[in-house]
Amino acid sequence: MTQRIGLFFTVSLLRLLAALPYSVCARVGMSLGALLYRIPSRRRSVVQTNLRLCFPDQSEAHRHALGQAHFSHVIRSYLERGVQWYGCAGKLNDLVELESAIELGNTEAGPTIFLGFHFVAIEAGCMFYSIKHPVASLYSKMSNPLLEQLAKRQRARFGTEMIPRNGSVRQALRTLKSGTPLMLAADMDFGLRDSVFVPFFNVAACTLTSVSRLAALSGARVVPFTTSVLPGYRGYKLKIFDALAGYPCGDEKADALRMNAFLEQQVRAMPEQYYWVHRRFKHRPEGEAPVY
Repeated sequence: MTQRIGLFFTVSLLRLLAALPYSVCARVGMSLGALLYRIPSRRRSVVQTNLRLCFPDQSEAHRHALGQAHFSHVIRSYLERGVQWYGCAGKLNDLVELESAIELGNTEAGPTIFLGFHFVAIEAGCMFYSIKHPVASLYSKMSNPLLEQLAKRQRARFGTEMIPRNGSVRQALRTLKSGTPLMLAADMDFGLRDSVFVPFFNVAACTLTSVSRLAALSGARVVPFTTSVLPGYRGYKLKIFDALAGYPCGDEKADALRMNAFLEQQVRAMPEQYYWVHRRFKHRPEGEAPVY
């Protein structure tokens, strides 16, 4: 019952936020995030630990400012789920700028894996793409089944085929071979299974090898993309890069290292927008102490 009441208020709030002007919603989110960063919390501690590990040469004051800016973007992104999940297609379409190095919707290019990363605006970019072209997406299960159903339903509202991350590999392969691109993100610590330790900002990070294995099995090209928050409360920019040449290379560890190196380059361009609230270094190589 408690979960159902919580879901009712969540949906009501998101619908209300969808009705507000985008800039109002974004400004409220930024201010609320800055306020919440002042309150000691487990998530703030995770952010501070991640920034200390990844930017050891920066001053404590600089990392504090970066952490506050990040918290503002994270809370803003939660509020912006309103327009992403309940706003009309036209409103979302107007908020996203597209820059693509490849021709989109070209089924003759063969199977395509769109490799995303957990920047705060990833949801907006994925949903914008689904308005334009057929696509499938891997999703992770949530601890709250009602919230998971809500997220799955709203993310699929423009026709996205939702595939559980721990579901059938065959389903993902069928989707790719049918000509429908598959969107996924592999930059989180999902545990030691099907993962290797490779550097991320010179810190050993437990990194999934699923991207290179799925690409090898399907013959798919791997096309990275990022979605960034534009300044001046103008919306977002979806940037789609060229396919990674020679990927996969036949060495899963080398592929994981290359993926992390590409991600690190993007993070350096907009460090406040990467999801530092996640415990990216949750699992440690044998013999190393926990960091959180």
